[in-house]
Amino acid sequence: MKSPRVQSLGRAHLPDIVDALTDAFYDYPVMRYVCGSEPAYDHRVRRLVELFVSNRAYRNETMYGVRDDAGQLVAVATTSSPDSPEPPAELLALRETIWTELGDATRDRYEKFASAAQATAVSGRHHHLNMIGVRRAAHGQGLARPLLVAVHDLCQSDRQSAGVSLTTELLRNKSLYEHFGYAVVGQSVVDTGVVSWTLFRPRDKE
Repeated sequence: MKSPRVQSLGRAHLPDIVDALTDAFYDYPVMRYVCGSEPAYDHRVRRLVELFVSNRAYRNETMYGVRDDAGQLVAVATTSSPDSPEPPAELLALRETIWTELGDATRDRYEKFASAAQATAVSGRHHHLNMIGVRRAAHGQGLARPLLVAVHDLCQSDRQSAGVSLTTELLRNKSLYEHFGYAVVGQSVVDTGVVSWTLFRPRDKE
């Protein structure tokens, strides 16, 4: 693969983004926890990812991607800005459609996870990195780095932003983010075997 080039993504890219992140997060602890052991896991995790990505795309939030030499989207980062707009009516309708399909038990597990993560959320004006993922076949190619740099540059362009926050539920990811200047600012136990870490990277001084 040539040197990765980061491109801005929008709502028009939603199917490609969902496809890439469904692959990247297929075995992620939160997906396994929220989707549970019900049948049709492949479909359920895709719908959950669609919900997460739509929450950003329908608000026209900043999203970044990297494509391989064949043009396939292989790495994605989605963000929330400090001035994230209220969800439009069509997003609210989509949310209810997906949650109805996934069922009350799935929604309850998600809300339990969200509540645990919110308990250690960073306050004040800052950017949030919602999801960053690389297709499993493209692991080891260093594709997370350019996406993180793009997110950090986005934060740097906003002088009122204090930095970038994120959460992770994988210990190895925690070490990766620490390498890029993040520090753990909170930890919560979602359920047995599911731990969430909140990390924060201050905006670079000028």
